[in-house]
Amino acid sequence: MRFTSRTSSDGVLEQLFTLDEIPGVLWTPDDAPGTRPLILMGHGGGQHKKAPAILARARHFVTEGGFAVAAIDVPNHGERPRSEKFDRIAAELRARMDAGEDPAPLVATMQSLAAGQVVPEWQAVLTALQRLDHVGRGPVGYWGVSLGCGLGVPFVAAEPRVGAAVLGLQGSPALAETATRITVPVQFLVQWDDERVPRAHSLALFEAFASAEKTMHANPGKHGDLPRFEMDDALRFFIRQLG
Repeated sequence: MRFTSRTSSDGVLEQLFTLDEIPGVLWTPDDAPGTRPLILMGHGGGQHKKAPAILARARHFVTEGGFAVAAIDVPNHGERPRSEKFDRIAAELRARMDAGEDPAPLVATMQSLAAGQVVPEWQAVLTALQRLDHVGRGPVGYWGVSLGCGLGVPFVAAEPRVGAAVLGLQGSPALAETATRITVPVQFLVQWDDERVPRAHSLALFEAFASAEKTMHANPGKHGDLPRFEMDDALRFFIRQLG
């Protein structure tokens, strides 16, 4: 892992890094050495590791919970090169949405293209982060909605170091099948009027989690209308689960 920049503001240290070809960012409490819980954060489709919502949530988790938080650019996003195949599928997805057609099958296709690459990437990043003195081998959580959920479910299912997850705004039969391997506590977010993810798919995904402790937060509104108070609820969830 190679750090490429280091800035500090309002008690939060931000470090940009690369690991092989993976660009990422780590936020931690400033001048606070020692082991602490780590939250890995997955961004949404068309976004990147420092999208405004990711940045705001990361700083909130650091300042209010004392967590370390990390995000990476997933393939075809942010600083990563974009493939022609991805661009074709993305253009078709926009066209279907503009025509009022069901985008769920194409969304599932896009996620399946990335999932096989993202899971080992997140595992490698997690291993590298836990070697840092100001992160260490403490408890690990995962937060991700929309694309961050579509790629997060396979990662959480495959990675035993993750002890709790906030997921949501996603659902598909293939994702539900993977979710049956997840047993850690889950907080799941649903937008009741989601125009991108059929409600039945979201409910089926929640039902599929094998977790003994799982909670659904359903709010009115469309895909992008996730209430701000869910940030505080996620923080309380991680404090309770990870300490």
